[in-house]
Amino acid sequence: MQAGLFPVEYQRASEKYGSSGRPHSLLVMRFVRKKFEARPEYPRIAPFAAFVLLTFFQGKLGEESRYWVYLLKTLVGAWLVWEMRPFVEEMRWKISWEAVAAGVAVCAIWVGLDGLYPQLAKPGAGWDPQKQFGEDSAVAWFYILMRMFGSAVVVPPLEEVFYRSFLYRYFVNANFRATPLGQFHAPSFVVTSAIFGLMHPDRWLAGIFCGLAFQWLVVRKKRLGDSMTAHAITNFLLGLWIIWKGAWNFW
Repeated sequence: MQAGLFPVEYQRASEKYGSSGRPHSLLVMRFVRKKFEARPEYPRIAPFAAFVLLTFFQGKLGEESRYWVYLLKTLVGAWLVWEMRPFVEEMRWKISWEAVAAGVAVCAIWVGLDGLYPQLAKPGAGWDPQKQFGEDSAVAWFYILMRMFGSAVVVPPLEEVFYRSFLYRYFVNANFRATPLGQFHAPSFVVTSAIFGLMHPDRWLAGIFCGLAFQWLVVRKKRLGDSMTAHAITNFLLGLWIIWKGAWNFW
């Protein structure tokens, strides 16, 4: 697609739909779909980047923004995952015993290693809706359930597509789709997992083990869906642990 075509299409659509709220939302959807269709890396990078960008604003717009910004980025992330589906053929959930075992093991590692190694960054103020909105209040439980949904349903496809599908293969070959998902490449295996871990500086070591386990799943099963499932299981079990123990520092 030529770079100059889409602005013309956008202008024509704008003239067609006018200025009401719904048409503008349609224009945004058309824009995103056209960009995703233009190049294969766009739907694998842009949704993850948007999610990370919104994460930066959590807590920056007042204390309550820790919660409503997370709600916003979860809704945006869910929409982007939906828009990605036609363009990211490998983003399909799969279940296997290896995925379940890896998901449980990584959760145990994440919790078990806590406090046993130096942190690269001080943890944030914590994400405690019970303290912010009142013990067992409806608002607090709304945000808790929303966080569970975001971490177990939205985050896994966004992160697995970016790290395990795009970044891992890009380090092997800039034409990343020419590299099969099941191809083992030791430098990329280590580097991608290290980057994933360092993106969690307060728990970087557990993050590296997490990256290694999920990338191993992709290589072993020759598909992405098992790592998505493992990631979802890890985050769901971690969420249950946090609620049970009141260990909000993990969030």
